[in-house]
Amino acid sequence: MANPDDKTAAAAERRASPWTAFRHRAFTVVWIATVVANVGTWMYNAASGWLMTSLNPDPLTVSLVQVASSLPMFLFALPAGAVADTVDKRRFLIGAEIVVTIIAAISAILVWLDLINPSVLLLFTFLLGAGAAFTAPAWQSIVPQLVPKQDLAPAVASNGVGVNISRAIGPALGGVVIGALGIAAPFWINALSNFAVIGALLWWRPPAAQGSGLPPERLMGAMVIGFRHARYNPNLRATLIRAVAFFFFASAYWALLPLVARDQIAGGPELYGILLGAIGIGAIVGAFALPWMKGALGPDRLVAAGTLGTAVSLLLLGIAHHSALGLTACVIAGISWIAVLSSLNVSVQVALPDWVRGRGLALFVTVFFGAMTAGSVLWGQLASALGLPVAHIIAAAGAVAGIALTWRWKLQGGEGVDLAPSMHWPAPVLAIDADADRGPVLVTIEYRIAPERREAFLRAIRNLEQQRRRDGAYSWDVFEDAAETGRFLETFMVASWLEHLRQHQRVTNADRVVQDSLREFDAAAEPKVTHFVAATFSSSVGTSH
Repeated sequence: MANPDDKTAAAAERRASPWTAFRHRAFTVVWIATVVANVGTWMYNAASGWLMTSLNPDPLTVSLVQVASSLPMFLFALPAGAVADTVDKRRFLIGAEIVVTIIAAISAILVWLDLINPSVLLLFTFLLGAGAAFTAPAWQSIVPQLVPKQDLAPAVASNGVGVNISRAIGPALGGVVIGALGIAAPFWINALSNFAVIGALLWWRPPAAQGSGLPPERLMGAMVIGFRHARYNPNLRATLIRAVAFFFFASAYWALLPLVARDQIAGGPELYGILLGAIGIGAIVGAFALPWMKGALGPDRLVAAGTLGTAVSLLLLGIAHHSALGLTACVIAGISWIAVLSSLNVSVQVALPDWVRGRGLALFVTVFFGAMTAGSVLWGQLASALGLPVAHIIAAAGAVAGIALTWRWKLQGGEGVDLAPSMHWPAPVLAIDADADRGPVLVTIEYRIAPERREAFLRAIRNLEQQRRRDGAYSWDVFEDAAETGRFLETFMVASWLEHLRQHQRVTNADRVVQDSLREFDAAAEPKVTHFVAATFSSSVGTSH
């Protein structure tokens, strides 16, 4: 039976204001710094999109600015997530942000000296996107270090508010700055604003992590384990599927908005900045309403409502020939964006244990920007071939269809399950030397089951397969002794002895509940666990004839 206190805490969390996380000083400092840096980023995004309409106004070329910004996330987020899980996140972020600042400064110099052309602009947009790709998983995975678990959902919502405050201020400010100081000014401001996050990271001292006592994972092995975990984590998979269905179609208004502002409404850079700012303002309004909306609708219906709102905004942008209608569409888009993005982000966070958080978030970022990249290319091509209105209408219809097609994949709420390490597996007792890289390792667990409980046991043990595999195992199976009734052997393989030791530390409290439930079927006091390590043959061992 569920604990009533747990239900009360979960309900309180769902109602919590996004400002709850600001009770924690470290979160507040990092939040302010990222807002400052994101203002600069959005000024750069607005300026680069507008600059491209001057360098080459072809719709496909203009949409390539969005592609160049989002493609690096698709290409580099996965290795970045593996790195985030295996290195000191704070030091990694400091180094990466310094490199990003240098790249931003070089781009500003080129624009200032009028040495920019479409190819160079796309190159630097790609490089800055790559910097964002390498830092995004680490940024998202430090959130649980900034706030306690009960404030994680409000912290995620607050981060969404911060992004959208910067989105509201940055583009509009970018348009004003371009008009007053020239096109190079936003590029300079972007480079300078990054010093805010570097300073915040230098100031922040994260709590000391409890060391595992094991060496860090190697990059390729960490990526393989990350993929395996995602494959066998149903809650993560469901969130990724819902993300594709939304971001692919929502990418249309991000990719085509510069052309809507310039060609359809016939405005200047100020109007484009104001339209982007309206999206941010809508997102801020949505963030304030988010606790109420989550409580009233739950994550699945909230994402569906946000997707419908996005479809409405796409239709309005498709017919907008006056700034008032464009602004209305952008406000609706912003409200819808924060409702969907926050729900998806929380669902990902609560589906991941800490040991694989960076890799899981990297997969989310990869899906996010992969869908945005593919969508931006498609909508740019459709706009070139069929016109802006038709491209927006097709995107709106696709978004609505995506709701029905992905409805069976359910999202997780803010309460989640207990994914803290259980550490209940006893340390293996060895009679031989087992080097860290020696393997593979075969683990067997023997059960003694009464004949009348056979079918119930087999149904229950199937729940263990995904657990074992997402923690690093492969070749899982269950065997029944042909000579002795009621004797069953669960088996799984692990790549190396070191990987099996890591597996001991990855088992969560939620996993333990499932494992303990199997003991009810076992006639013995405890299942018998045996470890087999692949034998090594010395050169003196020959083959008998």
